[in-house]
Amino acid sequence: MNETAFSPANILIPQDCGLTKWAVVACDQYTSQPEYWQRVDQYVGDAPSTLRLILPESKLESDNVDQEIQKINQTMETYLEDGRLQELENAMIFLERKLSGGKTRLGLVGKLDLEQYSYEKGSGTPIRATEGTVLSRIPPRMKVRKNAPIELPHIMVLIDDPDKAIMEPLLSQENKKQMQMIYSTTLMENGGRVSGYLLSKRQADKVQAQLSALADPTRFAQFYHAEGKPVLTYAMGDGNHSLATAKACWEELKATLSPEERETHPARYALVELVNLHDDSLEFEPIHRVLFGVDPKKLMEDLLAAYPGTHYGEGNGHQITYVLPGEKGIVTVPNPTAQLEVGTLQTFLDRYLEENGGKIDYIHGEDVVTQLVNQPDSIGFLLPGMGKDQLFPTVIFDGALPRKTFSMGEAHDKRFYLEARKIK
Repeated sequence: MNETAFSPANILIPQDCGLTKWAVVACDQYTSQPEYWQRVDQYVGDAPSTLRLILPESKLESDNVDQEIQKINQTMETYLEDGRLQELENAMIFLERKLSGGKTRLGLVGKLDLEQYSYEKGSGTPIRATEGTVLSRIPPRMKVRKNAPIELPHIMVLIDDPDKAIMEPLLSQENKKQMQMIYSTTLMENGGRVSGYLLSKRQADKVQAQLSALADPTRFAQFYHAEGKPVLTYAMGDGNHSLATAKACWEELKATLSPEERETHPARYALVELVNLHDDSLEFEPIHRVLFGVDPKKLMEDLLAAYPGTHYGEGNGHQITYVLPGEKGIVTVPNPTAQLEVGTLQTFLDRYLEENGGKIDYIHGEDVVTQLVNQPDSIGFLLPGMGKDQLFPTVIFDGALPRKTFSMGEAHDKRFYLEARKIK
């Protein structure tokens, strides 16, 4: 069997606790809505919860962040010592996530080999970033991971399996009979429901063989008409900066290890959920922008001046929708050099913020943008969605997309923390 970067892992799952309070949504959600995290905090109370094992990104730059990280690491140690986490050895978990809208998303939890991944621009590794990685966002996240005894993933990685030959058949009754259900729970805050099943060794071996077939260079070159291009098997979906952080921590640690230790050290790997790009539930949602602490009038004047011929109203070129309190309009940028609207807008916003100051947030849902722009000195931009079929070919031929180009579903449908893995 060919080597594949995705394999079974020693997975920790919680025991003797209420799973609805245990599982919380990815830490990079609701960053401009602290009331969400306050609500979750009140709901969880003193119950065992992954809320005590993660740092919501809205707190990453708080004054007491070091104490918060120390408290998280201590709680991790306590949960390990108290037997709160049971280890399933050499395990691959099949996930069935019932989303709040009624659709079902399938996934596989296992580990990815960080040696086969790079977030560097223009990389040709089998595991690749799909969007630009902001290097300044990695060091604060490294502080969270560096001394942690365990990792909890909100990383979702995509495979391109249009025939639905790998995950979808696992739903059959015949396959389900060979699995062991290890958890099933309702998820808080409109998160739907998730069930996890332990694959048999035979099933896990078959999955790995199928993933190896996806990575076959001849098949890859024919399928994408990409003769001479390096094989891309795994494309980042969600959690790009989390996987980049795991990689950066591993590179730092690797330098201190012997060649033998590097082969088997648990920090060489990252626990992820694998999802098929062609899963029926998977919808690419655009990610909108809201800027705070800026002069909206000056910003719009600068946007019009940034690209020759840019004008208010619809026209040929990239149409960008702006949102102000009680007002919505369109600006057209003719003859854009970027492939997507998000590239045109983000290039301008990065430069504007560097020169003028202010803060940007990346928002799911037009209604949230409309609500947030009511704050003083704020302006929002709405962006169009991107077709799923464009993803792999774009990354193969053009490299990573501009950061925050797309999101896989609404915030409450994101991955919830449930499983963990030792990294020390």
